Amino acid sequence: MILSQNLILEIKSLIAKAKEGAIRSVDNQRTLMYWHIGERIFNEEQQGKNRADYGNYLIKYLSKQLQPEYGSGFSVRQLERYRQFYRTFPIASTLRTQLSWSHYKLLLSIDNRDKREYYIAETVKNNWSVRQMERQINSQLFERLLLSNDKESVLAVARNEVIPSHPSEIIKDPMVLEFLGLKRESAYYEKDLEQAIITNLQDFLLELGNGFSFVARQKRIHLDGDDFFVDLVFYNRILQAFVIFEIKTHKLTHEDLGQLQMYVNYFDRIEKLEHEKPTIGILLCADKNNAVVKFSLPENNATILASQYELILPTEKQLLDEIRKEIEILNKND
Repeated sequence: MILSQNLILEIKSLIAKAKEGAIRSVDNQRTLMYWHIGERIFNEEQQGKNRADYGNYLIKYLSKQLQPEYGSGFSVRQLERYRQFYRTFPIASTLRTQLSWSHYKLLLSIDNRDKREYYIAETVKNNWSVRQMERQINSQLFERLLLSNDKESVLAVARNEVIPSHPSEIIKDPMVLEFLGLKRESAYYEKDLEQAIITNLQDFLLELGNGFSFVARQKRIHLDGDDFFVDLVFYNRILQAFVIFEIKTHKLTHEDLGQLQMYVNYFDRIEKLEHEKPTIGILLCADKNNAVVKFSLPENNATILASQYELILPTEKQLLDEIRKEIEILNKND
């Protein structure tokens, strides 16, 4: 009886894999079909480029002929999108089989080539769904990383050409936690924020980025009769280090940093294996004073970081303001 149950489970697994493969194959063929349609439209337009409005006439004519038979996928808007698809990705062999047509539709809304390349590389590496890619684009991940990394460094990490060696290359500041569903103007306790993170752990791991895995919540540390509890413990396989989080719903204080330093010291001396890198401590706070962080920690500090969290997605104005601040800082330092 056990044998027959195992056999059934194995066959079900084979069926599921075959269905998944078939769906992916169909979507890949559909993506290639749209690319070839876009190529054909573009080439036809080039033959009539000396005729005013020939491109608009051509697409309207094609839609009128095709849509009644093949449906809304051949509307004027869709045909324009297929042409844009070809012009944006002019070499068919560079299309990634891991990306669906829905992924590519999102990418077509991005004008910056480096930005597109970054999201393609990250999606392939992390196996992002369309929803996950959309969230990362909407949360302006690329722009936020560029605030602390130059363009080439970000792309090199995305392409796996370099391995991040410093926590600041992986840890985001700020972290955007809009998926928690907490209102910014509402009062709540640290345990509420912690619980919301655990409830939405998959999305939180996505926000953290590459290489993170969850280890523990409220990790108990017993020191000579006193108990302490680390809010969240993760491990990053790229940095080969524990990453521990302390959550504070108030503005960061130097006492908070001292508490986190004690936890980091404990993990380094008790939990860390010999081959692993020093533990990283992240103080996730509602607000922070960078000067307090700077002068509360040693000058050569590389393991304690403070990251401010945001409960709503940043607006374009907020992002531009942050970029201007960074430019002003750079100009002062020159």
